[in-house]
Amino acid sequence: MPYSVPSVPAVPCAPGQLRQDLQNRLDALAATHGVPGAQLALATGTQTVSLHTGIADAATGTPFTPDTAVALGSLTKPYTAALVLLLVDDGDLDLDEPVADHLTALRGLPEVTIRHLLSHTGGLPTGPDSDTASATFGARYLSSLCTPDQALFPPGTDFSYSNAGYVAAGLLVEEITGMPWHEAVRVLLLEPLGTSAAFIGDSTVTRPWAAGHAVNTATGRVRPVQQNLASLEAPAGALMAGADDLAAFGNALIGRSHVLPPAVAKGMLRAERAARPGALADGWGLGIAHYRHGEDLWCGHDGNAQGTSCHLRVDPSSGVVVAFTGNAGGATALWRELAAELEDLAGIRVPAGPAPAEDRGRPVRLPECWGTYRNGGADYRITGGPDGSPVLSINGDLALPLVCYSDLTYDLVDPDTGRREPGGRFHRDPVTGRIERVQVSGRTARRTDDG
Repeated sequence: MPYSVPSVPAVPCAPGQLRQDLQNRLDALAATHGVPGAQLALATGTQTVSLHTGIADAATGTPFTPDTAVALGSLTKPYTAALVLLLVDDGDLDLDEPVADHLTALRGLPEVTIRHLLSHTGGLPTGPDSDTASATFGARYLSSLCTPDQALFPPGTDFSYSNAGYVAAGLLVEEITGMPWHEAVRVLLLEPLGTSAAFIGDSTVTRPWAAGHAVNTATGRVRPVQQNLASLEAPAGALMAGADDLAAFGNALIGRSHVLPPAVAKGMLRAERAARPGALADGWGLGIAHYRHGEDLWCGHDGNAQGTSCHLRVDPSSGVVVAFTGNAGGATALWRELAAELEDLAGIRVPAGPAPAEDRGRPVRLPECWGTYRNGGADYRITGGPDGSPVLSINGDLALPLVCYSDLTYDLVDPDTGRREPGGRFHRDPVTGRIERVQVSGRTARRTDDG
């Protein structure tokens, strides 16, 4: 991918009218989707439109402001990846050296490299839930997960989204810098970007922050929810920031800031060949997802914490940066609808998710996919439904019908509405022809039996 300061696209209306149109839609969509508050930042290189709407906390009525920080969830990962790549740029690390050279907790998987960690291609399980993780510490957490018997595939051959990989990346940062991850990200990234540091679980946060919200099923009203993240998981999901902060990071990714040297930004945006994230995105770099929209390639990441939904998109060719935060689960649907409307409102085609699959032909029965698959502590069981079609359950919960296709991809079917959503794909061993793995929403699980 060529790297230069991108050209600036035209917008279809005057800046003042664009701001008002975007504000009107943000206000209306927040009400439609039951989202108490949201922020939107749109930067083109010559102008930046920064908007917010609603309240930060339904219990207190505190208003959203441009400075309100929202729990970013997995949008923390690009910041951690950038930290690691800054250390690579300084010569302190090599992307293709084994992680075990620095972290003995990964000595059981000596072929996993730093590149594998950042691109989710190391074959590492995703890790336990936060309650379980909070009862241990980083090195023990990794040594219990990163073992040959739990490896999902040979490093560098497939993709499986893994929080454990970013726990390891955070420990690498601490090992090399001598600073806790929170301090390293503040000093090396947040402050240079002009972002006031805020983290989940930090009682010393001075900037305003938004609560996450869920819907009370009894009353239909939104209610604040508590964030739940183990301290060792911070490099994978602890950052809190606003849309303007995300836009500043996006500008650094496309060369509008000295904070990320060109080699670092290029490394993050460059696609890793083995990274096939399926339903998550169209490709992956080092900490950054790729989304195709026609001939355009956008880069970015999505993040969800308890009751929040945050999104970043950058177009390296045109230089457009779009950032969104919302403080309710319904903000994901808000983001998708708003992204689709940006073409009419601002002349910008922003992909909210991966490109729709091309025609895969008629569905096929795939009884050979039946069985149990495992990723860490999660069991994915595929059995036959009443009509003989496959049904997926996770740890014994849910019962989602699958629609399979000859290319080994599948859709998940909402049992209430019948709506299909891309679910993932199966992997057939090229030697034996046996289906050995299933990818479910970006996480790969390895077969443990034949059902």
